[in-house]
Amino acid sequence: MRTFRSRNKVGQIDLYIRWGLNVVPWFSFLIQAAAVVANADGSMSGRIALALVVATAAQCWVGMGLLQRALDRYLGKPAELRRRMACSMVLLAVTTGLIIALPSPTEPGVHPGLMMTMSTATPPLGAYCLLVRKRVYAVVTTVGSVLTALLFGATGATAPETVGDAVFLLFICGWIVLVVRMSGWMLAIVWEVDAAREIQARLAVAEERLRFSRDMHDVMGRNLAVIALKSELAVQLARRGSEAAVDQMAEVQRIAQESQREVREVVRGYREADLHTELVGARGVLGAAGIECRIEDAGSDRLPVPVQSALAWVVREATTNVLRHAEATRCAVRLRVMDAGARTVLVIENDGVRPAGPAPAGKGGSGLAGLRERLAVLGGTLTAGPGDRGTFRVTAEIGEAAAA
Repeated sequence: MRTFRSRNKVGQIDLYIRWGLNVVPWFSFLIQAAAVVANADGSMSGRIALALVVATAAQCWVGMGLLQRALDRYLGKPAELRRRMACSMVLLAVTTGLIIALPSPTEPGVHPGLMMTMSTATPPLGAYCLLVRKRVYAVVTTVGSVLTALLFGATGATAPETVGDAVFLLFICGWIVLVVRMSGWMLAIVWEVDAAREIQARLAVAEERLRFSRDMHDVMGRNLAVIALKSELAVQLARRGSEAAVDQMAEVQRIAQESQREVREVVRGYREADLHTELVGARGVLGAAGIECRIEDAGSDRLPVPVQSALAWVVREATTNVLRHAEATRCAVRLRVMDAGARTVLVIENDGVRPAGPAPAGKGGSGLAGLRERLAVLGGTLTAGPGDRGTFRVTAEIGEAAAA
């Protein structure tokens, strides 16, 4: 349980599926082992039944590591499973031989040892279906089931019993591919969704950087080219002793000052985010990530521009943290303007906090530290830490000094 709780939701799903597959052969073994021993009569059949139980238990033990490595290989991770696969196949052959050697019951019905094939076949065939195509698996298991049923027929089983054994073995093979292959398929989808979520957060940051670089290029590119050209012209005129060089340098000075002003405007527009735009953007980004976002915006349009800009940055940073550091399903953004505009409180709260989630207030990363610096200029404060019912809460408060 300690290992389970230390993982995020995707890791918990991964661990749940893996241990579920480990339990399947043991569950069938515990149910059928007693029946196999009980149906054995005589000294020889008793020894065969005991050997079958021991070999099946060994198969279940070896199969635990085999299925884990096969799942890793199916998910594209490096995993060495040749030795375990070979050992599991040998145990499958041994258990099959013991089942065939086990005396048939006097009453008609399915061979008691045949029920053990669910335990003996799940590890090797489950790993095999994860490593090959479904058509190959279907052909191999069909041939193997028919041959095994014919071996049962050679030991004295009637034709209807042989056909029934073949159908039962085919059912077991189909059940294995349904359980194991579907589990691997669902696990692969879960990890792909988690990777896509991380990529989405990175793309949002990259898109903002591209926008800023594009604006800087549009502003500075033409002006720098003109400055370089006029500076070169001024050098040539100065060498000739022409007074026009002074006019060209004055023009260079004017363009440089204009460029400086335009750069300040671009940076100001980048830093002074719009609160309403950030709220709408947060709802869109979180919704695209499958997170329910509820926004309560009361009186944001009446706030001064510096206050809106600072709170917009809080919304942007908190939204990024939700995407990158939480497994959230719900996020609430509440903005309150109280005391006739003298105090503004912004609360952002989300669930799905990971065990090693965001650090408490005062120990956060550079993002929270930057937000505290922005709010401190306006006389505001920022707190971040655990909320109610396993949530994480970010609270920004700006008082009367900012309103003034």
